[in-house]
Amino acid sequence: MNRRSSGWFAIMATAWGVPAADGQAVDRADIRPWKAGLAKAVITPARPLWMGGYASRTRPAEGTLHDLWIKVLALEDEQGRRAVLLTSDLLGVPRQMYEDVIRAVRERYRLDRSQVLLTASHTHCGPAIRESLFDCYALDPGQVADIEAYSDGLEKKMLAAIGEALSALAPATLWAGEGTAGFAVNRRNNVEAQVPELLAAGRPLQGPVDHSVPVLAVRSPDGRLLAVVFGYACHNTTLNFYKWCGDYAGFAQIELEKRHPGAQAMFWQGCGADQNPLPRRSVELCEKYGTTLAGSADEVLARPMRPLAPVLRTGFDFVMLDFDGAPTREQLETLARSDSEIIDRRWARRLLRILDRDGSLPKQYRYPVAVWRLGDQLWIALGGEAVVDYALSFKEKFGRRTWVAGYTNDVMAYIPSRRVWNEGGYESGALHVYGQPADRWGRDIEERITRVVERLVDATARVAESR
Repeated sequence: MNRRSSGWFAIMATAWGVPAADGQAVDRADIRPWKAGLAKAVITPARPLWMGGYASRTRPAEGTLHDLWIKVLALEDEQGRRAVLLTSDLLGVPRQMYEDVIRAVRERYRLDRSQVLLTASHTHCGPAIRESLFDCYALDPGQVADIEAYSDGLEKKMLAAIGEALSALAPATLWAGEGTAGFAVNRRNNVEAQVPELLAAGRPLQGPVDHSVPVLAVRSPDGRLLAVVFGYACHNTTLNFYKWCGDYAGFAQIELEKRHPGAQAMFWQGCGADQNPLPRRSVELCEKYGTTLAGSADEVLARPMRPLAPVLRTGFDFVMLDFDGAPTREQLETLARSDSEIIDRRWARRLLRILDRDGSLPKQYRYPVAVWRLGDQLWIALGGEAVVDYALSFKEKFGRRTWVAGYTNDVMAYIPSRRVWNEGGYESGALHVYGQPADRWGRDIEERITRVVERLVDATARVAESR
């Protein structure tokens, strides 16, 4: 070790040479430098635009509560392996946008799919994006054109921010920890109107939840906090009005950046498809949940955290998921002429156009799964609106140093577990809401996803062992 390196490690040992998160002393050799780069950009629409998430809305947005953002963290390990995380105040990144960005990132920055995570907070107070839930919205041609133009600009901002973060790579350290926040409620097992009374009476709520708050801290060589990346498994649906807002996750990021001037706060959504912030529907509650979440992350930052060795491994694959029970032409024609919900009629008419053009409807969907290892921290990232069972199952299977994100790389529909699929209800299907050519996935959806996750977890572990 040269004198310069010895001095750097001495600084780090002075700052953190005390017990780590697991109670064991941090050895100087464990605090080795990564490289990290940061970037961000405002994505609040400059003109009235249709909002994403609620089919009940009847007009475009009418103002801004706080700005919407994309934020990027670029990482490089000691072997020069790179990866990029992009977080966003969006309902989700649809497949075509994901493919466009991945294609450009591969060409410009030489990163493959495994090295890029495009995540969304799933705020329902963000903009509608091209080809995402269009059957839900009463869009005229001018509004569609506005959405297309915004989506083009959003892709350009994503690529520019990714390039800026990669250009800003500089020595840093990574630290992992975990807190808790208790406002997520399983919406399948609790009647929303009864939740305030149950909470006031101290009575337990029902159904599985994941109240963990994973925290990744990025620090400069002198210990200054550069970024805090944190997650939570809960729908960003506290608010349903007509103003741009990142919902509770937006307030949480704002609060953390107030507490840590100069640091970049980045939120990723967990497996919260069946979780709601309850009670809800007021700005006061939304800000309260954001402050609660920020406080949990801040408590983790204040405690000893676990240093992550600068070894990055990434894996990616698609899972072919079957659609269950595609409608026939006759069924679609009947639905298109019926008095059913307008969403259903739009869906039927669009699928009929696909049948006329292609002669058949798709029978499968390419579902994205990614696995990252940051030192000894395992991070699984699933596409779609995955229910909480996936996070609980993978944590039990792979150990406590496991984080599980949903809403990553492509948000195409709800992703039920076998339990939810068998129980039925909204999260077990509702694929038509996203425009898919069926209303349910095949029964073995959880088994198929789990097999690919297991393979990627094993493959990234074997890469680590070979180094």
